[in-house]
Amino acid sequence: MIRDIGLTEILMLVHAAGWTLMLAVIAFVLGVILALPLALMRAYAHPIISRPVTLYIELIQATPVLMLIFLGYFGLSFFGLQLPAIVAASLALTLYSSAYLSEICRGSIVSVGVAQWEASAALAMTPAQQLRYVILPQSLKVALAPTIGFTVQLIKNTSMTALIGFVELTRAGQILNNITFQPFVVFCIVALFYFVICYPLSIYGYWLERKLNVGR
Repeated sequence: MIRDIGLTEILMLVHAAGWTLMLAVIAFVLGVILALPLALMRAYAHPIISRPVTLYIELIQATPVLMLIFLGYFGLSFFGLQLPAIVAASLALTLYSSAYLSEICRGSIVSVGVAQWEASAALAMTPAQQLRYVILPQSLKVALAPTIGFTVQLIKNTSMTALIGFVELTRAGQILNNITFQPFVVFCIVALFYFVICYPLSIYGYWLERKLNVGR
């Protein structure tokens, strides 16, 4: 039976938008946890360690997000490991975010001048103390704006998980279209949801970049 778009259908999209945000938060948080050690290993570790890390980052960045999602959901089943859609999606997007966030971290850390390392070393700080009290606080200011920009991309890329059946915003739109047979209206509403979520973040990232004078 064909239905019109009403309050029930809008609430369905609101619920799905919640899953979109949850998936993005999971991937972002786990990506950040992995990103900092990856960035430090790539920037300062011995080549025996830094080269495999570089290979991992370049491999993930060169692989389309959709392929990572397919590998997590369909590829692992080849080895007898059938992950639920949300777990496969979280794993794939975590790998994706860790690679890009680690490069943001590395660039931000490297941007801190050598003089800061020398000054903190002159105060008899250990390398760990130098990072914690001198380098990381300064690099955080540089990393904030591009990190917010990446977060917008991460939210939009969650839409690809619809292809493995995970019911986030795009998949909910597909289901709603099959019920209402009004694709133009349905996907305009879905696009509006993404706009409402992503546009404020984009504006905040732009404002933050100007406030912190990044790039001057």
